[in-house]
Amino acid sequence: MRVELAVDARRPDRANEDFAVATPEALVLLDGSSAPDSLDSGCRHGIAWYVRRLGVHLLARLTDRTDRPAADCLADAIAETAALHADDCDLANPATPAAMVVAARLREDALEYLALGDSLLVLHLKDGPPRVIGDNQRFPGGEALRRQVWSTVQGTAERAALYMRYAVAVRAARNTGHGPWIAAATPHAAEHAETGAVARGDLYGVAALSDGAARYTDRLGLGSWADAVRLLAEAGPAELIAQVRAAERSDADCLRWPRGKAHDDAAALYARL
Repeated sequence: MRVELAVDARRPDRANEDFAVATPEALVLLDGSSAPDSLDSGCRHGIAWYVRRLGVHLLARLTDRTDRPAADCLADAIAETAALHADDCDLANPATPAAMVVAARLREDALEYLALGDSLLVLHLKDGPPRVIGDNQRFPGGEALRRQVWSTVQGTAERAALYMRYAVAVRAARNTGHGPWIAAATPHAAEHAETGAVARGDLYGVAALSDGAARYTDRLGLGSWADAVRLLAEAGPAELIAQVRAAERSDADCLRWPRGKAHDDAAALYARL
């Protein structure tokens, strides 16, 4: 694989909670599950610390344990990352740092993939439209609250209060069997990842995007998925993120395109096969 990637923080004064890393054989992209600053996570390290360590552990497992399925590699990485801070952090806290995960690796003549949460992997197929994989852990119970957040004015106390209610509700339900599964401190969550494989010869390439970058198609409607993968292949991930940022700046009050945050951390990766 020949890999190009770009990661951009939503604000220059905040740590980026997205992470992307790759080798010629494997790629990993993580989107940290952001939360209100006032929500106690029980962890003294934070989300940015967590996604970097989980991402590195997962890449290592994918490359040095080719005998293990990708979901097992993710379970191993979750356990290894949890062990790094189990002694001085409360990993049972529902708001413990967590992340959405996309990963892929070459195994003989196939590309094996994994997606957990609302980050996306997009297969750039030689025959037919792109195939989008991921966003597979929706939380219907919180959808009404999320739309209430979007309906309020950006920067107001009302919006902040609704966002806190939504964040608490999601975290109380995730990894319990009553809500979304996400990579946090429970290796069992990896069993709920969407996994599969596609013949290498069927692909031009593969893309991975956090939801902040996937706004290009999902939230902002700047183009189709065919447009997105063509842009990634021809101009690169940085250009896709730049177009997302330009659209966000043109709608700073989130009126044209309702969304939880005017800007979100964004990560995009494209690998040619």
